[in-house]
Amino acid sequence: MNAVKHPIKRSFVFFLVPDFTMIAFATALDPLRSANRMLGYEAYCWRLASIDGKPVRASNGVECAVNTSLEDERKKMAGPDRPNMAIVCSGINVERYQNKSAFAWLREEYNRGVAVGGLCTGAHILAAAGLLSNKRCAIHWENLPGFSEAFPKANVFADLFEIDQNIYTCAGGTAALDMMLKLIGDDFDENLVNRVCEQVLTDRVRSPTDRQRLPLRARLGVQNSKVLTIIELMEANLSEPLSLIEIADHVDLSRRQIERLFHTEMGRSPARYYLEIRLDRARHLLIQSSMPVVEVAVACGFVSASHFSKCYRELYARSPQQERVDRKQLLAA
Repeated sequence: MNAVKHPIKRSFVFFLVPDFTMIAFATALDPLRSANRMLGYEAYCWRLASIDGKPVRASNGVECAVNTSLEDERKKMAGPDRPNMAIVCSGINVERYQNKSAFAWLREEYNRGVAVGGLCTGAHILAAAGLLSNKRCAIHWENLPGFSEAFPKANVFADLFEIDQNIYTCAGGTAALDMMLKLIGDDFDENLVNRVCEQVLTDRVRSPTDRQRLPLRARLGVQNSKVLTIIELMEANLSEPLSLIEIADHVDLSRRQIERLFHTEMGRSPARYYLEIRLDRARHLLIQSSMPVVEVAVACGFVSASHFSKCYRELYARSPQQERVDRKQLLAA
């Protein structure tokens, strides 16, 4: 009696970019292995690729061997080994990555009906390849300010993951696990997802729209609900800062009450705290983008580049220009 043959449900190519994040890569790959084990047959298969077929070093220093080069992958496009999905695995320093060959390959795969995905900062590479215009996507919160400025046509969200038709993106870290569990659940059923969750010791699949970062209450160690509401207002209005009077009207408190609350809970005035979070956003933009300093200043609510530079130097003990020089020297080292 012939054994029953089970068709492979999906095949993947994981394209590794230098400095890719190992945790996102591992939590995307291992659920597929676990699903195969639970099913008792190879429903999912995968291979790893790099530009030239040589090993790629992750951001933690570990080198990962690959199976194919992009030249090999192009040869497979028209044959039986064409993948169902090509996933870009990237991480830190993604804004430096400029490879026309990789961008062209991603467009070719997508145009042939292959789903494309990005882990951690992979959305940056998909956007640079021209694949995210008017598409929903997710990227790691730390890279979101620079990404938004560099690719204004992409609809980026601070979600765990986003699926827009044939494009899959996630914020990295353990969010890759949630995205792959969603994919496995769509292919099979909730029972298989639950069994995989038990294998990897996670108690649930998080929703795509679950927050990436800890709630403000946990992140800042603040319990006062009024202060938390004010900080949320500030974080939502960085390019056009609200006045203290406008904030007071939103939370039904007087200016003096807000001042007292912030000195008690945050150890500084509301104006000082607001300035610090605007400067923190400016620092991310200076590091992640090539925006002129004056544009960074405007994007963070400063009326002039000189005022911005003065405030930046007072907080970080260096000018915005020096921040960029130091960053370039660090990357070149």
